[in-house]
Amino acid sequence: MGVNKAILVGRLGKDPEIRYTQSQTAVTKFGLATGERRKDPQSGNWTEHTEWHNIVVFGKTAENCSNFLKKGREVYIEGRIQTQKWQDKEGRDRWTTEIIAQTVQFLGNKDDAYSGSNTRQEGGGASYGNGNSNASPDPLSGLPSADSLSGGGDVSFDDDDIPF
Repeated sequence: MGVNKAILVGRLGKDPEIRYTQSQTAVTKFGLATGERRKDPQSGNWTEHTEWHNIVVFGKTAENCSNFLKKGREVYIEGRIQTQKWQDKEGRDRWTTEIIAQTVQFLGNKDDAYSGSNTRQEGGGASYGNGNSNASPDPLSGLPSADSLSGGGDVSFDDDDIPF
């Protein structure tokens, strides 16, 4: 047995895209940018490095993300890492790595999305997730959950139901 958990804080690179499976389960995808400063070993200069993550959210949480998140908005994500193998038009094998989000917390104010501000506003956000009570304590846990706001919960689905 192992642990597959990703925790990210970053900003959306573009507005989320929502689609629905054949069983009418909402699926929202968006790109999340995280950044870090690195010291170049050759020159000794500090450089900024941006890493892009593909985020996938299901159910009511997906609908909330689609309705309330915009490009530039800062979010906290908890989820699991999933890699899928597929074939392109030429029949070559390709892989896609995604974070399947179980918790999404909106950080800052909704107006912060385009300001480029790196500061978090106290109490300025909302949380959307699966209400997993055995999650570790977290400093952002005072925010309301999607379950309490919209009656969400774990969503069961088949990978073949995902429309993209």
